[in-house]
Amino acid sequence: MKKCIAFTGGGTGGHVFPGLAVIDELKQKWQGRIIWIGSYTGMEKKLVQKKRILFYGIPAGKMRRYFSIHNFFDIFNILAGIVCAFFILIKERPACIFSKGGYVSVPVVLMGFLLRIPVITHESDFDPGIATRINSLFAKKVCISFKETVRFFPEWIKKKVIFTGNPVRSAIGRGDSSTGKEILGCADNEKILLVLGGSLGALAINRALSKILNHLTGMCFVVHQMGQMNYRKEEKKQYYPVPFFHEEFPHILAASDLVVSRAGANTLWELAATGKPSILIPLSVSGSRGDQIRNARVFHDLGASIVLEHGPALHEKLLETITHLFNNTHDLEEMGRKARSFKAMGALKKITDMLLKMAKEISV
Repeated sequence: MKKCIAFTGGGTGGHVFPGLAVIDELKQKWQGRIIWIGSYTGMEKKLVQKKRILFYGIPAGKMRRYFSIHNFFDIFNILAGIVCAFFILIKERPACIFSKGGYVSVPVVLMGFLLRIPVITHESDFDPGIATRINSLFAKKVCISFKETVRFFPEWIKKKVIFTGNPVRSAIGRGDSSTGKEILGCADNEKILLVLGGSLGALAINRALSKILNHLTGMCFVVHQMGQMNYRKEEKKQYYPVPFFHEEFPHILAASDLVVSRAGANTLWELAATGKPSILIPLSVSGSRGDQIRNARVFHDLGASIVLEHGPALHEKLLETITHLFNNTHDLEEMGRKARSFKAMGALKKITDMLLKMAKEISV
């Protein structure tokens, strides 16, 4: 058996945390080395190195769906990334590669294919992004989080698509409500509203919250993950702002009664795993490819989430919805029950078993 398995992906937490979850599970069964190939400048470097995993940085170019002069310059970044990926893979010669997506993963997957290193790529969102669509051409297996996602692929790729669900870190299921409240310093009987701005921050959510914060702190304890780029320190009673949660997050989530968030797939699967009701404010099509809108629709149709759209009255709708839910405990509990009914577990075992099988099949 070869002594290395390579992971690749980055750009956002949604492209990193599921991969780290797979690594945590893999380490219980795999005695060989694990490496991660990501972007020089991405957030993944710090997160991966914190786990004491060997990290290789390569140039990454963004593949935009619209005209931009940056597309021309990023061609050179993509080419440089392919060259760097070649030398890294030649040096490490991994038994297989697991791609979690993001633009940085494309050169690694392409070069893995050319070097005959088998690749498993995973898509968290309801509909695949550009990186996954490209990676699926070269991957041996294409894992999806939603059964319906298969329809977005051509017939010849559908044959290698496998429904696994989305990997949720095992620590999420071990969150303790009492520990979370102790960390926050709030009373046991306090209602907790958790507002998540994502790993990079969500300016629209942050702005809407700031307009209604005084009203909210009168009815609940507000926990606010602002995002690294948007964080500002503020001391206010019943308010707990942080730039980003780390190991304490499972406990904070366990203690929360209601979550306000974007609709990134990773967050949604963690909400499903813990049975948390949510108010989702997905990125609009003007700021994304619309994947979060489609993710949110799945949870809305399930009855687990209420979806709000961007607009000048967002803060008013947000306050109205939060107030209604906290005043109607039955609705809150029913949403939580429906969230938990979404099959959120099992992905870790399915994916790690595939990786181990693939690694064992390719002997030195």
